[in-house]
Amino acid sequence: MARIHSDYKLPIQKCIDGASLHELSDIELLAVIMGTGTKDTDVLELASKLIKNMGGLSAISRAGLREITFEKGIGLKKAVKIQAAFEIGRRAITDAPNLKLINSPVAAWNLLLPEIAGLQKEEFRVLVLNNKNMLLKKIIVSVGTITESIVHPREVFRDAIKEAGSGIIVAHNHPSGNTTPSKQDIDTTLRLIEVGKILGIPLLDHIIMTNLSYYSMKENGYIH
Repeated sequence: MARIHSDYKLPIQKCIDGASLHELSDIELLAVIMGTGTKDTDVLELASKLIKNMGGLSAISRAGLREITFEKGIGLKKAVKIQAAFEIGRRAITDAPNLKLINSPVAAWNLLLPEIAGLQKEEFRVLVLNNKNMLLKKIIVSVGTITESIVHPREVFRDAIKEAGSGIIVAHNHPSGNTTPSKQDIDTTLRLIEVGKILGIPLLDHIIMTNLSYYSMKENGYIH
């Protein structure tokens, strides 16, 4: 049988006995998700090794499924459980009702941050808003480097037309961590402004996002 730390109750038992989940350490929370250790390593030791070797929970949340299995004692089933836990957290934050009013670039960034955090590829998103800046729909238009052929106005405005939107905000992430817009970012913005004028659905902003900050095309004078 896997060894159990003599200094600890198992995290699940601690909670059953009255402890709050908020009191559990990162290692204990990860151990709850994993459930079991191995023949030679108890679940707390295994969780500790994974956190140490991968550089913390944030790094684990960004890791690929098979990357997690590089840690001895963690197979695909445990890796799926770990990734599922992080995905539940992302969805819970994304669905928070107090983020549905999108009346500023930071509000859009806060809404989308749980979805873009840790992404290794660019993803282009569209937020469709009503005349009170309330979110009607949120969609991913493309995945990959943004080019004119990928981010076509037809795809960008399609759901805005279906939802009778009054305006749209578009956003994409820069995995590099640099929010400076590229020439392609600027050209795409200018093109969408013109199409929005024709359709009567204005482009309200184009936001470039990273895990730590954002760049608003409107705030920087590209959209009037």
